[in-house]
Amino acid sequence: MKVALHVGQLRQPVPGGAGTYVRFLLRSLPAAGVTLSTFGSGPADPTWPEFVDLGHPKPPLRYALWHRVRRPRVAPAVDVVHAPTLAVPPTGRVPLVVTAHDVAFLRFPDAFTPHGVRFHRRGLALARRHAAAVIAPSAFTCAELIAEGFEPTRVFVAHHGAPAVPPRSDDEVDAIIAALGLPTPFVLTVGTIEPRKGLRSLFSAFAELRLRGITLVVAGPRGWGEVSVPPDVVELGAVDPHTLDAIYRRASAFALASRYEGFGMPALEAMAYGVPVVASNVASLPEVVGQAGLLVPPGDEDAWADAIASVVTDEERGMRLGYAGRERAAEFTWERSATAHLEAYEAAASTAP
Repeated sequence: MKVALHVGQLRQPVPGGAGTYVRFLLRSLPAAGVTLSTFGSGPADPTWPEFVDLGHPKPPLRYALWHRVRRPRVAPAVDVVHAPTLAVPPTGRVPLVVTAHDVAFLRFPDAFTPHGVRFHRRGLALARRHAAAVIAPSAFTCAELIAEGFEPTRVFVAHHGAPAVPPRSDDEVDAIIAALGLPTPFVLTVGTIEPRKGLRSLFSAFAELRLRGITLVVAGPRGWGEVSVPPDVVELGAVDPHTLDAIYRRASAFALASRYEGFGMPALEAMAYGVPVVASNVASLPEVVGQAGLLVPPGDEDAWADAIASVVTDEERGMRLGYAGRERAAEFTWERSATAHLEAYEAAASTAP
C-alpha cells in the first residue's frame, strides 16, 4: 500500500496536537506495511520519506486555492493521498483519505477566529464530498461526523497511541525541575492556551487550591484568543519533549478542563506516566480516560477544586489512580492505530476507478 501523506502541519509555527499525530504516523505506518511518501511546501526534513516540495504558492495561499478552486492538484503515483487535517488537497483520480480530528469549530465557533471557522467548515464540506474514507480519532468524533452528514461506512475510528516512557535517572529529572523553579506539589495542564481549553474555570478553582499550597503549572504555547493567566499560576510556554517528560514525572496530578476535545492526547500522555488525571466529563474525554481518572463537569469550579485536592492530598488515592492510568494507557498503541489507518487506506483504495 503506497500512501502520500501531507506533512504541512509540521511547518506551522505551532504544530499542536495535529503535528504530534503526523509525527507518530511517520514512525508507525511503515511497520503496518505502508510505503510512505510525503509532500508539503518548503525544504525537506531528513526524517520525511520521499518528500516532494510543492513549491509555490505556499500556505496559507495554497490552502485557500485548494479549498476555493480545487487547484493546484496533488496527484502522486500512489494508492491513496492522506490529508491528516482539514487542509484538503484536490487529488484528481487518486482516492483521498482525510482525518477530521473534531468539529469544535461547529460546536464552539466563538473559540475560533472567523477565518478559522470558515476554513474548517470548508475543509469539512470537502471531506464530506470528496474523501473516500475519513479517519476519526475517537468514537465520539465518529458520531459527530455522522451527525454532520458523513456516511457511517466511510468513517473509521483510529485512536491515538500513548507515548513510550523511557527510563530516566531521578537526578536528571530533578535537575530540570529545579532549573524551572517548580514548587511542589504542583498540578500540570498541557495544551495550547486558548478559550476552549477551559483554563479560566481551572484558574478559578486554583484560587482556593493555592491556599492549600498546591500550584498549577501550564505548559503550552499561546493560541488564538485572550486568556489571562493569573500571576500565581506558573506559565512555562511551549517546552521541548525532553523537558515535558521531566515535568510529567514530577506532577502530583494532571488536569484537562476542556469543554471539547476530539481525543484529548495530553490526558493519555499523563496516564502513560502514571500521573492521576482529572478531566472534563464531556466529548471524547470519558472515552479516553475511562474509569482510570476523575471526570468533572467543565465550568464547575468547586467540583474541580475538590477533585484535584482529593488526588493531591490523598496519597493512596493518587497512587491508585496513577496505576489505573498506566494500565488504561497501555490499551492505546500506535501499532493498533496504524492498523486502523491501513484499514481506512484499503477501503479508500478499493474505490479507485
